[in-house]
Amino acid sequence: MMENTKKTLSHWLIASDIDGTINDKGRRLVKRNYDAIHKYINEYGGNFTLASGRSPDSMRKHFKRLDIPDGKAIVINGAGIYDFAEEKMIWTSPLNDKCIDLVRKAAKKYPTISFQVISDKVVYIFRPTLSSRILAINAKYPIKYFYSFEAMPKDNWYKVIFTGLPPALKLIDKYIVSMSDTTENLMFSSAWSYEIVNEDTNKGKAVLKLAEILGLEKENTAAIGDYFNDYEMLKMVAFPACCGQAPKEMKKISKFVACHCNHGAVADLIEYMITNFSK
Repeated sequence: MMENTKKTLSHWLIASDIDGTINDKGRRLVKRNYDAIHKYINEYGGNFTLASGRSPDSMRKHFKRLDIPDGKAIVINGAGIYDFAEEKMIWTSPLNDKCIDLVRKAAKKYPTISFQVISDKVVYIFRPTLSSRILAINAKYPIKYFYSFEAMPKDNWYKVIFTGLPPALKLIDKYIVSMSDTTENLMFSSAWSYEIVNEDTNKGKAVLKLAEILGLEKENTAAIGDYFNDYEMLKMVAFPACCGQAPKEMKKISKFVACHCNHGAVADLIEYMITNFSK
C-alpha cells in the first residue's frame, strides 16, 4: 500500500503588501485572506511575511493579527527586517551619505518643502507642516522637530518622505532625478508624498534577504502588491503577483493576476500556489 504523504509549501516564502493588497480599500483585513494564510501556514507549512513602507510600530497590529509563527517582517520599504518575536531589527539598510546629501540639496533649493526622516525609533520632521505631522503620527514613533538641516542627527536614516502639494513634489522629483545616478530608490507613495530610501534598498531585495535568513531559495519566493511602490519587489521575486485593481504596468510583470483586493487577492494567490506548487 502506498504511503499517503501530505503535500507541503514549506520551501516557499510569500510576501504581501498591506493596504490595497491583504487589506481592502477600507484598510480592513479581508477574512478570506486571513483564512487562506492560516491554511497555507498551518496545513502546508508555508512561510509568509508582510512587506510595507510602514515602520515596525505602525505595522505591528497588522502583523500580529495574522498570528504568523515566524515573527519577521519587511519594514520601511525594505530598509529593515524587523523581528516581532525578538522586538528588534535583524537587518538594516540605512541611507548612505550620497542620499542624505541629495536630501540636503533639495531642501535648500525648495525652502517651502517639508520632509520627515524615519530613523531608529524616532521621526525627525524638517520644517513641520500639517501633512508631515500627520504622517509622522501615523508612523507611531516619537517625533523631533528641526528647522536647521545641520542640527539633525544623521545616523540611521532609513527613509526620507517629502510632503507637499503634487506640483511641488513633481519639481522635487525632477530635481533629485537630475542629480542622482539611480532612480530605483525614488518613488511617489501617494500624490502628496515622495520617498527616498538607500540606492540599493527596496522591498524586493529585503524579501530575498529574508529568504536567505530562512534558508530558502530565490526560486521559491513570491510576492503580491497593488501599486508602483511594489514594482521592484515583483520584479525581483521568482513568482510575482498583483491585485486585480493594479495598474497595467504591474500586470505586465506579474505571472499571476488575482482578484480585486476587496475580494481576497492574497487568498487567490495562495489557492493558486497550493494547486500548482505544493509537493
